[in-house]
Amino acid sequence: MSNIPQLSGKEVIKALSKIGFEEVRQKGSHIRLARTTNKSKELLTIPNHKIIRKGTLLNGILKPINLSLEEFKKLL
Repeated sequence: MSNIPQLSGKEVIKALSKIGFEEVRQKGSHIRLARTTNKSKELLTIPNHKIIRKGTLLNGILKPINLSLEEFKKLL
């Protein structure tokens, strides 16, 4: 597996906004993003922490939207 970058919540949100995700709401330290595709509406919850854990990035953010780590790195 390739190197997984250490990113903050804001950096992840900035990268995901390049593929159509928009900030919908915030509750505490978690920010909800949404994107409407022709198939459905995709929702993600991003923790607004200084460092996002590697497992959270891979399994909780990238996996549900079928985005590979390499594709995500290109968005950074």
